[in-house]
Amino acid sequence: MAADYKTVRRQSSDEFTEKRSRFIGYCKPVTTEEEAVAFITEIRSKHWDARHNVYAYSLREGNLRRYSDDGEPSGTAGMPVLDVITKNEVTDVCVVVTRYFGGVLLGKGGLVRAYAQGAKLALAAGEVISMQSCALCTLNCNYNQYGKVSSTVMETGGVIDDTLYEAEVKICFHIKPDFLPSLNKKLADVTAGEVSAQENGEKYFISEII
Repeated sequence: MAADYKTVRRQSSDEFTEKRSRFIGYCKPVTTEEEAVAFITEIRSKHWDARHNVYAYSLREGNLRRYSDDGEPSGTAGMPVLDVITKNEVTDVCVVVTRYFGGVLLGKGGLVRAYAQGAKLALAAGEVISMQSCALCTLNCNYNQYGKVSSTVMETGGVIDDTLYEAEVKICFHIKPDFLPSLNKKLADVTAGEVSAQENGEKYFISEII
């Protein structure tokens, strides 16, 4: 079963001003390098007149990490943005921090803090979420069993995605793989061994707990 991971819920942005320089942090959930590069290009086009469009991204695919200082002194911009991404254990994300220079030099330490702050604001605006690998399951039961069976699925940590009412009731749901053996034991108890869940694959879902 694939490992759980954290990413951002949505594309978003936030900004602040430091010694008259305007910093705008953007983030977007991405799954490929092509998506990350397209997002960077989009922000650069939007802020073509900005002094710097610094970026960093982290992808699960190939465990890939990239960053750029975009003209700022080496190590003062792209790496601090990537550090924020890494320390928050976020992946499948691209962050761009745009700077409009305000005429006052910030110094290397000031730049590191400012770009890190821009990245933190971007991630907060995008809302960090935990993606959990779940088993996709189905089960069939008769109409007399349906009430007990559906309650048992939900009480054991399953989330019902769809219910089909035909000759029998077919329930489609997802559940943490570790919970499936316990669920099948409970289903056997409430249906005298007549109902069990079948695993049909896996998919990532947003976990309510990070």
